Amino acid sequence: MSGNDTPNTPDLSETELRATKVDDLRERARSEGVAGAGSLRKEELVKAISEKHRAGGGPAGGTTGNDTPDTPDLSETELRNTKVDDLRQRARSEGIPGTSAMRKEELVGAISEAHRNGGPTGDLAGAPGDAGPDGGRLRTGAQTSKSLKYSQEVTSPDDEPEREGRSLATTSHEVIRQWAEERGGKPATVEGTEHGKLLGVLRFDFGGDTDRLREVSWAQWFETFDARKLNFIYQEQRSDGRQSTFFRLESPDREDA
Repeated sequence: MSGNDTPNTPDLSETELRATKVDDLRERARSEGVAGAGSLRKEELVKAISEKHRAGGGPAGGTTGNDTPDTPDLSETELRNTKVDDLRQRARSEGIPGTSAMRKEELVGAISEAHRNGGPTGDLAGAPGDAGPDGGRLRTGAQTSKSLKYSQEVTSPDDEPEREGRSLATTSHEVIRQWAEERGGKPATVEGTEHGKLLGVLRFDFGGDTDRLREVSWAQWFETFDARKLNFIYQEQRSDGRQSTFFRLESPDREDA
């Protein structure tokens, strides 16, 4: 698709946007207050920037005050005067995914968007479109294991295993949540293994009798997953074709997962 298919944005050319490098598009999107720009793909960035212009008649970046008239109970001026850590905490409490990788303006935009859509969003971490801060790509380092090197990288739910029983690996929040929920799994942690403000050992509760597991929110689970730079190694099916619940969490720094 080419040309400008947004007639209500005469000052904006989608053709030019599509000819722009992804990193430059992300920077522009951030400056215009587009939430979650770091995890958006090119076409999503084009649409998000266009939508900003359609909604507000021009760039949203650099504005002051409350530029979201549909949120009378929310002041963006107050949000911008809030410390980043406090903004992240508020965003997490409202179920906004990927907060640990967001900058201040992205957090302001995400919180405002949540309120425009009717208030706190609930636990949307891992919802469709949430690829995580690395876009689903694997995290590697000097101590990357052989099992990770030999696994098939998956960055989207649309990626298919090369064969039954194939070892797969991802950092995509959407892929991980979908995999767990298809198996009845709920995000959990092992009691007594906490690391400061972060959760400890991450697990899924598949409905067994594991007394030490404590159910947590997806937002909390993914915050720890990303902070510790973990990879998710898993199987969709066993070699005999039956659904598999095998998974392992692993860090290239060899941190105990």
